[in-house]
Amino acid sequence: MLLPSLLSEISSHDLEVAETLIGILRFVLIFVGARTLSEILVRLELPTILGELLAGVIIGASGLHLLVPPETQVQLSGAFADVIAGMAHIPAEEVPVLYNESFGALQSVATLGLYSLLFLTGLESELDELMAVGKQAFSVAVVGVVLPFALGTLGLMSLFHVDAIPAIFAGASMTATSIGITASVFGELGYLRTREGQIVIGAAVLDDILGIVILAVVVSLGAGGSLDIAPIIQLVVAAVLFVVVALVLSRKAAPAFDWVIDQLNAPGGKLVGSYLLLGASCFAATAIGLEAALGAFAAGLIASTSKHRHEIQAAVTPIVGLFATVFFVLVGAGMDLSVINPSDPEARSALVIAAFLFVVAVIGKVVAGWAVFGKEPTNHLVVGLGMMPRGEVGLIFLGLGTASGLLSPGLEAAILLMVIGTTFLAPVLLRLVLKDKPPEDGNQVPEEFAADPLGGSS
Repeated sequence: MLLPSLLSEISSHDLEVAETLIGILRFVLIFVGARTLSEILVRLELPTILGELLAGVIIGASGLHLLVPPETQVQLSGAFADVIAGMAHIPAEEVPVLYNESFGALQSVATLGLYSLLFLTGLESELDELMAVGKQAFSVAVVGVVLPFALGTLGLMSLFHVDAIPAIFAGASMTATSIGITASVFGELGYLRTREGQIVIGAAVLDDILGIVILAVVVSLGAGGSLDIAPIIQLVVAAVLFVVVALVLSRKAAPAFDWVIDQLNAPGGKLVGSYLLLGASCFAATAIGLEAALGAFAAGLIASTSKHRHEIQAAVTPIVGLFATVFFVLVGAGMDLSVINPSDPEARSALVIAAFLFVVAVIGKVVAGWAVFGKEPTNHLVVGLGMMPRGEVGLIFLGLGTASGLLSPGLEAAILLMVIGTTFLAPVLLRLVLKDKPPEDGNQVPEEFAADPLGGSS
């Protein structure tokens, strides 16, 4: 809401004009920057998601300061403020206030983009194939959580003499896998529907569940509370039950969902019905203490057996193409690369710890790719690289640690660099590994998804 000082000094009309101009200019910067870099990377045969992340870095907290999330505490560019002030006839010093107050609306759009992407990922997942690799996904997830967590925690405590609680939290931050980034990259490369893609998606979901449980324990300990086993058990049980119910509903609820869709005769009925399902699933996941992102993926699984599946996919894909772009640009905009200034002694220390965390983060996930058991041929390196990016999940974990006051500035910077490094490196390595290598026989992507499974998004 507007501050009293603004209301008393500036007319309401000028304030409305300023807020409107700020919103429009942010969207223009996001889409022009993202599309420009994405077009360049497409011609270099690199994933377009890198263009969106790089666009965020360039116009965000590490670059031009034109798109600065309030939590970064980075000052908005004076040029941005002057343009808005001149067009809306308000003092330039008031523009940052309006900018921060209205930023929540942009974050809501980005969140909708993430949930839409995860919904589309679940929608495009073949449930039979996902269930067929359930054991492999579980083994990959367990190794991908235990290995980086143990190596990171013990290494920080023994090599860098970091206290137990911050070290455990840093270790926990390396357990996550960004299902949004992973799904986007695999989709763009035509591997989302392969055995490797299904293993990685399943393992990424399990990773986040396990990581959330670990973080719940660490935050409880860091807050000085007693380690009560009952809430932890409740969280684990809730996560298991939620996934089981989603799988059951994906088998049984399709007729009821289709009946509802068939009753909606107004234009856009399938899209509206799909987002009602998405909202209900996200609400249910959040209500029992889980991440709403898990609910979004589960909603896609439920809709994947609908007779309207392809029509829903066609309706949702443009939403993803627009709003997921906003999400990935904001991820890049929130990265503050000033922490890697070698001239700052504290930054040099953070760089050493960051290098250690980065190596452990890469090794832990890549090795997990070899935890796939069975006789089916599997590209273990692709699975390991697919598990590597921490992305928005790593940033969420880092934000939780910062809000809890558990991390020193140097350790915060080190974790941030680890997240940045794995987020940018994984898509590049996947593209290099999979270059000119179509999915193996027997794991071939269906024709209708091979060309562009995510509609060209992210």
